[in-house]
Amino acid sequence: MRVAGLFAGIGGFELGFERAGHRALLLCENDEHAAQVLRRRWPHVRLHGDAATLDDLPEDAEIVAAGFPCQNLSMAGDKRGIEGRKSTIVSRLFDLLDRRSVRWVVIENVYFMLHLRRGSAIAHILGNLEERGYRWAYRVVESRAFGLAQRRRRVFVVASESGDPRDVLLADEAGAMKRPPGIDMARPVGFYWTEGRTGHGLTADAIPPLKAGSALAIRCPPAVLLPSGRVVTPTIEAVERFQGFPDGWTAVLREKRSRRHRWRLLGNAVSVPVAEWIGRRLTEPGSYDSGSDAPLDPDGSWPNAAWNMNCRPDTRRVAVGATEHPVRRRRGRISAFATEHWPDLSERALRGFTTRARKGHLKYPAGFLEALEANLR
Repeated sequence: MRVAGLFAGIGGFELGFERAGHRALLLCENDEHAAQVLRRRWPHVRLHGDAATLDDLPEDAEIVAAGFPCQNLSMAGDKRGIEGRKSTIVSRLFDLLDRRSVRWVVIENVYFMLHLRRGSAIAHILGNLEERGYRWAYRVVESRAFGLAQRRRRVFVVASESGDPRDVLLADEAGAMKRPPGIDMARPVGFYWTEGRTGHGLTADAIPPLKAGSALAIRCPPAVLLPSGRVVTPTIEAVERFQGFPDGWTAVLREKRSRRHRWRLLGNAVSVPVAEWIGRRLTEPGSYDSGSDAPLDPDGSWPNAAWNMNCRPDTRRVAVGATEHPVRRRRGRISAFATEHWPDLSERALRGFTTRARKGHLKYPAGFLEALEANLR
């Protein structure tokens, strides 16, 4: 099918859909650095700047993909909600759908939007889809289930006027993954070196969710404590692989004045293998099993998965007991990377983290902080 990519970033949705056999007709992205990547990777596809100035969707577009900005919705953002200056742009998607309907709509954003302000963002998105006659299903999906060495939970929404989105997003179920290994010094441990007092993101043999970095594009990749005792940060090529991109996907930004933006753009990107799985199910839908269905409590919290097939906001929405793991692949591991070539975390950054950690009230595994401080000595 033919794809219109709104808020395309560096093309995570589009690359995954391409691997599933679909073809991009339009890429819409207003970030100049992301646009450089898109031009390099899809030189013959129409590239439009700001979605706010897009007059119409291509008339032969069958899929619209929209991983809209999350800065106002994420736990690490300003938490202003769907009406925030960045995230409110998703309303432009609905304006475009008013002008031209499409067969499928696929939306992605952060897991925290299910909880921020009682889920006002997901309510806004689903309500707008219902008002336009779209059936919908959504599901929280964990990127690590797809073999990536990154713990990353995201909400995906699939909607259609005539198709069954449940057969795309909810038909596959691998069940709860085997509990990940606990934190110990015999395996690499990923953590946020920029935090320490109120959060740390400790993850065994994987990294915590990639962040976009600061508003000034200062890169802040996670740090990793190696079994050898070294504290390192991933290379940019490793970070590309953490999101499922080929090495060098963002290499067009290699120049010194723009390369810092590579980290930010990768932190904002859609995990490619997840997009590919959705793209394949759009072509070959599965068969949804309704055995775990239950009425969705309109006054309760939003579940990790739900659907509405009646295209009207006044009808019953249904909660689903789907896990975050639609597929089961070999768990991605930092220990599979050539970590001996990764650069050391700076002494200043390491000292800042350990100082904050010692002053805070968070619990850390036995020996973890001591191993970090041994580097300072």
